[in-house]
Amino acid sequence: MTFPVLHIVEEGMREGMQIESAAIPTAAKVRLLDALSATGLREIVVGSFVRADWVPQMRDVEDLISQMTVHPGVAYTALVLNEKGAARRKAFSPPLTVDPMPRLTVHACDIFARRNTNRSVDDEIAAWPAIISRAAEAGTRTAMVRVNAAFGSNFTGDIDPSVPLALLDRMITAWAQADIAVDTVWLGDPMGWNTPLAVEFLLSEITRRWPGVRRVHLHLHDQRGAALVSAYQAVRTLPASMTLAVDAAIGGVGGCPYCGNGRATGMIATEDLVDMAEEMGIPTGIDRDRLIEASVLAEEVFGHPLYGKLALAGPRPRGERLYPPGMPLVETLAEASHFRRGPAVYEGQRRPWRQPPAGSR
Repeated sequence: MTFPVLHIVEEGMREGMQIESAAIPTAAKVRLLDALSATGLREIVVGSFVRADWVPQMRDVEDLISQMTVHPGVAYTALVLNEKGAARRKAFSPPLTVDPMPRLTVHACDIFARRNTNRSVDDEIAAWPAIISRAAEAGTRTAMVRVNAAFGSNFTGDIDPSVPLALLDRMITAWAQADIAVDTVWLGDPMGWNTPLAVEFLLSEITRRWPGVRRVHLHLHDQRGAALVSAYQAVRTLPASMTLAVDAAIGGVGGCPYCGNGRATGMIATEDLVDMAEEMGIPTGIDRDRLIEASVLAEEVFGHPLYGKLALAGPRPRGERLYPPGMPLVETLAEASHFRRGPAVYEGQRRPWRQPPAGSR
């Protein structure tokens, strides 16, 4: 079976950090960012240039970027929401990479748009002509369209798929009228309403209606536990000729303070997504062992247990990593970490069999 090209975007330093304690020291953030950079990830969102009075976790983003170790082959990006943020980001580009592709953005829920950006859906739509005009004057040939809250809203309930599809059509038509083709569709789900069937339907409709779209980017939150299986369904739905970008966060951290779920929001744990992809035969170029160590470090940095699974039990053991048949009972999470910490962690546990299993050691 063939799959689309999978591009994983690491959001732990931005989406994850923004909902964690503002007291985390810059030095600890640098350690985590450097550990993520060494895993083979190709794109890392390092933070956001936003107002520190509303997002104090990002008050030191300039210091973080100044102190991080830049790894060749890693694209470092940062979120901006306005011209002031863009000006701050420009001072750090490079090492930051700025995607030059112009984009139109709209929310499928007006209440969330106002809570999240202090702008209405009408305000967002009113900004489109100027964006299109600037892109046309610059000779741009391709563009992106983005629908946030595409799957449902904690404030208005179910959002029929016809709503995001109509918004996509409106944006794609607006670009086409300027003789600019849409290459990328971005779908956001800050309130965790995604389901595998909903993702499959939207992606199937996108590829059917707009065959010129070559890339789909999913930003799925996980407060209802469906994000990883929704990403799996996306992988199964898109053809091999396309690219699927998926946002994930180390340890599954993440959360929007405006969606009503706080730290319970979460994202796909990067290590779990990588493990799933590799086991499906989809190459990621990401080292699972290093990613596990980054997840362990992230738990130390954030100061509480995280939500991913791979760092708890490890990859599927094969070859020299097979568990010793004679190992004792393993009950606690600490004992389960023997895959990375060695047999000393289960020392003293009971061995209930009368005869050691064959091949035990």
